[in-house]
Amino acid sequence: MASADASFRRYFRVDTTDQASRIIMDAPPDKENCAPFVQIAALMSEAGLLAPRVLDWDEAQGFMLLTDLGARTMMQVIQPDQAQANLPLYRKAVDALVRWQQASRPGVLPAYDAALLRRELELFPDWYLARHRGITVEGKLRKTLDEMFSLIIERNLASPSVYVHRDFMPRNLMIPGHPDQPASEQPPEERLGVLDFQDAVYGPITYDIASLMRDAFLSWDEDFVIDITVRYWQAARQAGLPVHEDFGEFFRAVEWMGLQRHLKIAGIFARLTLRDGKPKYLADAPRFIAYIRATCARYSELKPLLRLVDEVEGISEASGYAFGRV
Repeated sequence: MASADASFRRYFRVDTTDQASRIIMDAPPDKENCAPFVQIAALMSEAGLLAPRVLDWDEAQGFMLLTDLGARTMMQVIQPDQAQANLPLYRKAVDALVRWQQASRPGVLPAYDAALLRRELELFPDWYLARHRGITVEGKLRKTLDEMFSLIIERNLASPSVYVHRDFMPRNLMIPGHPDQPASEQPPEERLGVLDFQDAVYGPITYDIASLMRDAFLSWDEDFVIDITVRYWQAARQAGLPVHEDFGEFFRAVEWMGLQRHLKIAGIFARLTLRDGKPKYLADAPRFIAYIRATCARYSELKPLLRLVDEVEGISEASGYAFGRV
């Protein structure tokens, strides 16, 4: 077994006679559509990214043979207690992200439009509030969510569109190399490998840097978040990408985009636990609630959402919402 993820896919590593290795993806066709993976892997390779190459595909049975990008993720080699020690890794991540965005063309990937953004936001009331917290989503609570979601979507769609990986974070970035070979015997590779890209879309340029720096499984101090975001913004401007010319405005847009992601992920983690029997994900829900609260506290327009979340989490006394229990 090489790894398993939050989907129904599984990955196995196979040794070869030439001392290399390959990856077999097992993706049940009735549960996983692999066509986007094949398409986006080709797009990434064309863009100069290090992505798995599809060597063979048994589409009917759901098996795929891939090149092996290594056994260590960026997450596994990060030093969480020494932010600046990870600067070289994050620079490589920024390089990969800028290359990916530079290759963007409209009409190639699905649009990250208002309908999709709203469907993702609805995972929060459907799964986190209703199923996980047992709250009936109706009345004033529903009205507040509708108003806040419309505002979040409006702000998100104000950003220019590029290719969006949609889960660009250290767990999906690889340190290349065969797991059993010493570093001295492996060919040099400066790029990080990129995985888990099958849900890529064409949407807000703010999304992937938000997911990189407000990670699902790792939190950084604000100084480091801003440091890397500035480095990305500078590299993106140099590459001619459509980021706002004022960093302050760009960073605000990143925070609003991150808020949409945090609400979505809180719902997804509840669904993974309650529907798919994967309870380890919900253990990270407090990280997302903290992200949500920090962003809402910073912007006056989001105060209604902050009050709602605080009451749900028991951080403040219930006063505004009569929570019915499902």
